Amino acid sequence: MDRSTWQQLAGSLLIIAAILIAYLFEQHVANFDFYRSAIHGGEYWRLFTGHLFHTNGIHLLLNIAGLALITALHRHFYCVSLYAALIIFSMLFISLYLLVFGDLSHYVGLSGVLHSLFAWGALKDVENNEKTGIFLFLGLWVKVMMEQTQGASDHIATLIDASVAIDAHLSGAIAGTLFFALSYFAHYLKKFNKRV
Repeated sequence: MDRSTWQQLAGSLLIIAAILIAYLFEQHVANFDFYRSAIHGGEYWRLFTGHLFHTNGIHLLLNIAGLALITALHRHFYCVSLYAALIIFSMLFISLYLLVFGDLSHYVGLSGVLHSLFAWGALKDVENNEKTGIFLFLGLWVKVMMEQTQGASDHIATLIDASVAIDAHLSGAIAGTLFFALSYFAHYLKKFNKRV
């Protein structure tokens, strides 16, 4: 693999390593899940670390598979610094959304972040005139809205041994869309300032 490929894959590989390590030590560490009461009590690291833990091995494998698929679709847009900024922004946005608007007392999993990565990548496709981008973006929002109105799949809930956190999916899709919009505006502003 050449250097640019490693740079494109580095962020996803680090996330996979982090969630695998979290899974291996999950039974020994009880201080990292997203717990609303603990965060209100000042344990703010949970805003980030809660996304790295999973309810069971199937939940973990589903999220790794999702990350691999999204990386395969959009890795040509990734660089380490942008990817890191998107992940950190998404984790914080999703957690704050769940605290303010959600009713979950406990949350773990990467699915909200995956929705964010997918939304951002689809919009990057649109920006780069890739025809599938608009269909990916609209498809994501149809899925998210169906979950909000009809609920999540009972089959997935059984597999992961927990309720599917549809508000994390919604807030993740919003986070990815918002990150794209903010990045696009910042880039446009930078170009405008160079002209002036």
